[in-house]
Amino acid sequence: MPSVLSATLQDLPDQPQALLRARAFAEPLLIGATLDTGEDVLSHADAVSVILAQIGGSQAMQAASYLAYACEYLNKPEEVITKAFGATYADLAIETTRLVRVQRQARAVAADAPVKSLQTENVRKMLLAFSRDLRVVLLRLASRLQTLRYFAASKQPVPHGLAHESLHVFAPLANRLGIWQIKWEMEDLAFRFLEPETYRQVAGWLDEKRVERENYMIQLRNQLEQELISQGIHASVQGRPKHIYSIVKKMRGKSLDFARVFDIRALRVVVPTVPDCYAALSWVHAHFTPIVEEFDDYIARPKSNGYQSLHTVVRDAQERPIEIQIRTREMHEHAEHGVAAHWAYKEAGAKGYSGVSASGAYDAKIAVLRQLLAWERDLAAGDAQGTASRATTDALSDRIYVLTPDAAVVELPQGATAVDFAYTLHTNLGHRCRGARVDGAMVPLNTPLKNGQTVEITAVKEGGPSRDWLNAELGFLASSRARSKVRAWFNAQAMQETAARGREAVEKLLQREGKTAIKLDDLASQLGFKSADALFEVVGKDEFSLRNIETLLHPPEAPKAADDYVLLKKAKHSEKTTRGGVLVVGIDSLLTQLARCCKPAPPDDIRGFVTRGKGVSIHRADCANFHQMAARSGDRVIEVAWGKSDASQASVYPVDVYIEAFDRQGLLRDISEVFAKEKMNVIGVQTQSVKDLALMTFTVEVGDSSRLTKVLGSVRDVKGVRSARRR
Repeated sequence: MPSVLSATLQDLPDQPQALLRARAFAEPLLIGATLDTGEDVLSHADAVSVILAQIGGSQAMQAASYLAYACEYLNKPEEVITKAFGATYADLAIETTRLVRVQRQARAVAADAPVKSLQTENVRKMLLAFSRDLRVVLLRLASRLQTLRYFAASKQPVPHGLAHESLHVFAPLANRLGIWQIKWEMEDLAFRFLEPETYRQVAGWLDEKRVERENYMIQLRNQLEQELISQGIHASVQGRPKHIYSIVKKMRGKSLDFARVFDIRALRVVVPTVPDCYAALSWVHAHFTPIVEEFDDYIARPKSNGYQSLHTVVRDAQERPIEIQIRTREMHEHAEHGVAAHWAYKEAGAKGYSGVSASGAYDAKIAVLRQLLAWERDLAAGDAQGTASRATTDALSDRIYVLTPDAAVVELPQGATAVDFAYTLHTNLGHRCRGARVDGAMVPLNTPLKNGQTVEITAVKEGGPSRDWLNAELGFLASSRARSKVRAWFNAQAMQETAARGREAVEKLLQREGKTAIKLDDLASQLGFKSADALFEVVGKDEFSLRNIETLLHPPEAPKAADDYVLLKKAKHSEKTTRGGVLVVGIDSLLTQLARCCKPAPPDDIRGFVTRGKGVSIHRADCANFHQMAARSGDRVIEVAWGKSDASQASVYPVDVYIEAFDRQGLLRDISEVFAKEKMNVIGVQTQSVKDLALMTFTVEVGDSSRLTKVLGSVRDVKGVRSARRR
């Protein structure tokens, strides 16, 4: 397989004898030093250099590996390495050292399963963030592979966290980058340490007749290639080695036993054109026995990720299963190097393979990584357009990943500060944040954080955010989510202050009126509010007049009896005068009551309905309830008319006014003022908000309902009012 790395890496200028100079520089610093795994540091650096060379790394890249390990043993590493090798080498060494420390801390996170899964994904994202300098990731991949080789050779027990991270973070990243040599070996070694018994069992199955199987596959590959060429199909046939972890994953993912893993023997056929694919398939099916249920045509029906190929499983004369994949060169390039195509197929395929699914944004970053690798290859060929790679890496700069003191990885936007970090952990911690330590040193709260830093927040027991945090010029917040939380805190504070003013005004009024025994929630309910706090809020905003409360506490004297102002007319009876001065035709002291459903008032056209046990209910002639009752019991309808009441005892009647308006601050106050100017007493208000609309019902007292028409016209003139009508 061709190398995925260039011979010359961008921003690592070739220097005469760079590799020899770097090793000579690092050797006196590394002699006798050991890693936390127990491996000799210089030996580890030598092995990493060899691995980088094997996957196509230049001498400049190999030289950088020595400098990265020497960095930890220098007092001022950036300054010293810059002087000796240049700023680019120094930056690479510092970044690699930081990533090593991050990985070491991340492995110390508690082994809770859901937390571990989230932590694994965060560490994977963090590696991608560091891949703005792709060389850092490549150095870490080579270093981790060497660490696994060291444990395998020394037969020492492997820390579970290291093996788990290798299998679930580093190997998938190598897979995404197309560095298959590292991917397969790292998977097998990590799996060997995590599940040694299963590893030995599958290895034993594979060892059975291994030489015979490999010889057979070489013979079959040569035969198939020659036969296709003789048919005029210029095919390239390759064997596909099966690795132990891949076998186990397929067995578990598809619930197969070892005998049912058909692609233990597998070939891949690459041909020039699509017609050649089907011609090759025809020859294979003609010379072998196909297993029909194992055939898939992903050329006619590509997978959602764009993957195309013909998959078939056949049996030879000895009934041995052989998997054969047939594709064009273009399809092969997409399958091998397309935008996360291999990952989507093998790691999170539709057939239920275990693995971590990749999000769209995640795969977009991988696309950039693959473009970077392509540019590295172009540079190796002498392409002078390397500046494009630098521009492309900016696409990876939108996020950073930092650590909590207990090594949990936290994702933040680029430019985020300790205040953003605090709000990401917990809203209350953000409110109480007063200081921060970054990598153990106190820093100003508006200091931008960098990848891999450890952040610790200093907080007070109680308190809130500073208004300065909302000043974009001061740079305290980069996260829109954190800014929203700060604004919400100040809005809540303003609301509390408004409600406090309203409470104070209401309580003072009750003290003046000698009504302190009244429960505030009951008072609010009588005024049409859901709670006392809702009442306090509108009073504090000056949207609700205290006169409405005074009216509730001292209602106007009601008429002694309803029959004082209702004249009942009934045919063929003489008129009598009641003690209230109201004329009643044929009936003396008849009990009457105004209907609550329509609230009639003079001079409304009215009708009477004889109820059972409650006298006569008086309705407006246009009342829908009255018409329903009259339709059911027409014999109980009687004619009524307003009587003449004494001028000294002018009566008032409650009527309901329904108003729809666009909600705004001060709306309730403005409408209440209209009724106050017209000397109409408001005895009740009910409000409801639906989206941007305010739906309000005012209960006002009138002596003559004809005056209401003029008042409703004034209400309609209030800003925002859509309609106002009597109910």
